[in-house]
Amino acid sequence: MRSEREMMELVLDFARADERIRAVTLEGSRSNPRAPKDMFQDYDISYLVTDMQSFLDDPDWIDVFGERIILQTPEDMAMFPPDLGRRFSYLMLFTDGNRIDLTLIPLDEKDEYCREDKLLRVLLDKDQCLPEVPPSTDEDYWVKRPSAEYFRDCCNEFWWVSTYVAKGLWRREILFAIEYLERYVRPMLMKMVEWRVGIQTDFSVSIGKGGKYLEAHLTAERWQKLLSTYPGGSYEGVWAALFAMGELFREVANEVAAALGYAYPQGDDERVTHYLQRVSRLAPDATEIF
Repeated sequence: MRSEREMMELVLDFARADERIRAVTLEGSRSNPRAPKDMFQDYDISYLVTDMQSFLDDPDWIDVFGERIILQTPEDMAMFPPDLGRRFSYLMLFTDGNRIDLTLIPLDEKDEYCREDKLLRVLLDKDQCLPEVPPSTDEDYWVKRPSAEYFRDCCNEFWWVSTYVAKGLWRREILFAIEYLERYVRPMLMKMVEWRVGIQTDFSVSIGKGGKYLEAHLTAERWQKLLSTYPGGSYEGVWAALFAMGELFREVANEVAAALGYAYPQGDDERVTHYLQRVSRLAPDATEIF
């Protein structure tokens, strides 16, 4: 596996030799001084270029970076509508295990681009044309303190959509139930746990993409409670996960409410929990809930 030094030299040597590339930057975890280092970190590289089309017309130019296992070019895909505007990215996984996510950016977007993300490090600026970029920081990704209204809405969404999961389980529609559990209910639970971490750390940390740093901020007991909210492939497993979610959400939300001086909707919690318990005990041919 090529070392970080070898990969960075490859990226920069190519840029130095190509007159179309005027600047090179690094983003993502490798530019984050607080991110743990490991061999799976991507190289999130941007080339700011004068002639985008000449690169796009020659799809083989990226071969210089090594033999690939697989390539994805999101801006050239029909299934996923592009969202980078005039920019174009090459996501490359190489046979030695390294990965480069390389984005081409028109040079005339340099000022806008340099303001977009504080996790940005300038590696090369041939013409000293980039605006001043402060030291890289992950502060844009720190947990944000919720307003009372945001907290209220999170609680409402959690308990409201929990009833959809119960309905799907009673109907024996397990895929529907899991979809709503994971797509709508879990994000509210994770948001509440995130806020609890924010309170513990004075809202000065990031829990990482997908909550990947969350374990470090939870007690062993709470971590196990969180893991218990993930269902297996059975109706009993999804019911157990739903009730485990409710228990953990209640516990954490009350702590967040107390710390921030907000009101927890205890009535909604009690009424919905009672409803869920009733539905979980209903016979398959029942015609009434209560």
